[in-house]
Amino acid sequence: MSERSERLDKLARDGEERRLLGRVGDKLESARRGSPACTFFLSTSQQDAALRLIAAEGHPRHLFSGGWPDAERKVCAFLPDWQEEDGWEPPFTALRCRWQSGEKLTHRDFLGAILGQGIDREKVGDILVGEGTCDLLVFRELCPYLLQNFTEAGRARLRVEEIPLADLTAPNLQVKTIHDTVNTPRLDAVMSSGFSLGRSKAAALIAAGKVELNHRPCLKSDKPVAQGDVITCRGLGKCVVTEVGGLSKKGRVILTLERYI
Repeated sequence: MSERSERLDKLARDGEERRLLGRVGDKLESARRGSPACTFFLSTSQQDAALRLIAAEGHPRHLFSGGWPDAERKVCAFLPDWQEEDGWEPPFTALRCRWQSGEKLTHRDFLGAILGQGIDREKVGDILVGEGTCDLLVFRELCPYLLQNFTEAGRARLRVEEIPLADLTAPNLQVKTIHDTVNTPRLDAVMSSGFSLGRSKAAALIAAGKVELNHRPCLKSDKPVAQGDVITCRGLGKCVVTEVGGLSKKGRVILTLERYI
């Protein structure tokens, strides 16, 4: 077995992550040979995996970019010795979608419409939904196709134009504060409070691999959750544990959560 294969086996948590790290490693090696290289858009958990590989490889020159300061999905660019960071050009651009303001569209509407075009999720970055507009981060190669063919999301007709990355509009995040108590601060119980689910439903989502704790997949319903932890669930969004307090009069743990809606 080669040294590289042994390293990937050691760093990856499963086969899917090993394939991811293999692709990231290919980009890294390309930069070492003198050619700039960039990954596809990475989720937060994928970025964490990429950083483990980067550390194991001796921290080669790299940068993460998602097009705006608070981006969640980012590409990882590897720079050869001759290239300066300010000379790096992102492989993605921004599209702004507009529609009649009476239609209420969500992140899920846009993601579903994009995937319905046969586009891979890894070619699309953050989806920033506002009032009557939505800004999309997409790889440049998709731009001509989307400008011509991305005409609907949900029940709304879209008008799409390319915009400079500097003109991106950050969404106004809506946060719901939740005060609750649990018998014990384990993942399924905290999820049940944060996402208004039955505990059995929360456990089923965890077992199905749809839940991340601090941007890492977690399959253990009984995993302890602490103050500051971030829980994300595919299809439901994100919840942050802002405070784990003392015990209530009934001996239950007092929680304060923030759910992003």
